[in-house]
Amino acid sequence: MAASIAPRCSPPAAIVIALLLGCCSLAIADGIQDQAEQFFRSGHTNNWAVLVCTSRFWFNYRHVANTLSVYRSVKRLGIPDSHIVLMLADDMACNPRNPSPATVFSHKNMELNVYGDDVEVDYRSYEVTVENFLRVLTGRIPASAPRSKRLLSDDRSNILIYMTGHGGNGFLKFQDSEEITNVELADAFEQMWQKRRYNELLFIIDTCQGASMYERFYSPNIMALASSQVGEDSLSHQPDLGIGVHLMDRYTFYVLEFLEEIHPASQTNMNDLFQVCPKSLCVSTPGHRTDLFQRDPENVLITDFFGSVRKVEITTETISLDPNLAPQETSHAVDEVATEALKYAEQLPVAQIIHQVCCFISFVNTQEYVRYLLLAIKHFW
Repeated sequence: MAASIAPRCSPPAAIVIALLLGCCSLAIADGIQDQAEQFFRSGHTNNWAVLVCTSRFWFNYRHVANTLSVYRSVKRLGIPDSHIVLMLADDMACNPRNPSPATVFSHKNMELNVYGDDVEVDYRSYEVTVENFLRVLTGRIPASAPRSKRLLSDDRSNILIYMTGHGGNGFLKFQDSEEITNVELADAFEQMWQKRRYNELLFIIDTCQGASMYERFYSPNIMALASSQVGEDSLSHQPDLGIGVHLMDRYTFYVLEFLEEIHPASQTNMNDLFQVCPKSLCVSTPGHRTDLFQRDPENVLITDFFGSVRKVEITTETISLDPNLAPQETSHAVDEVATEALKYAEQLPVAQIIHQVCCFISFVNTQEYVRYLLLAIKHFW
């Protein structure tokens, strides 16, 4: 049997192939560098959520279900309880009218209990006030308050603020006893910006005439969505005869249907969220405002606000956790390595690191490319 002979390229063809391989390697290295630089330029290292139900009384069951449903979604997408401030003005789960104690349902036939076993409510009942809400946003919390009642965000935090309740033109009611106006809310966001408490902020409100609440916003990097325009009511959805009330509001219901299709690695963007509840479904006309936001909504992923990020920065600087305690001298064994405290620091010299890594990749690819080229020339000439 005759031995098979592998096909051999002509000398010019081999050189052309070698050149193409080298160019592709360099292009891949450049692509890696571009992606890495874009990742670190985003300025976004952590996500927070402030979820507020401002209504009391059993007939407002749907407002608690709205808030708990959003709470469930952001937890599913990765935001931990430590980064969620949950404010519920009434405890529907323990209301004596509830036929199923310790539950709150958001779908007909009691299919989905959004109260669950791991709900952490940070502000309950009469703690949910305009004053406490503004204190959470601006960071003016008493020193005695636990960590769970604080919004510990910084200038690299993306914050989701969701509010639901009864409102009107330019105001939202808190427990039928007080109101927050659109001017007060706008000024609170400006204080947050001046105090470097957020990187980007997404504001969502489900209430009557909801668009009036974002008309006065003037701070940078805020994107806002509302369930209805000025002069329109936001309508309820899914009446349940067993419980005797509506289970959710229309706008939040369709937003949550949309979020159920999102996973942590999803590439769905904010433009898709703008389309989730057209007038044919919501009856009211949802609105949104993006003129204060620096990025194109098409380039903003849903998970930039509803999901979680984990970017860690390490510093070798030792941090004293209690400035009132004098430092204590500690001895270490010869072979023991002392570990330094970790904290957030200014951005690492990422550009230099990326440059060195990509230079190394290019160098290795160039070496292989030259080696292949010399072998081809030697073999065919």
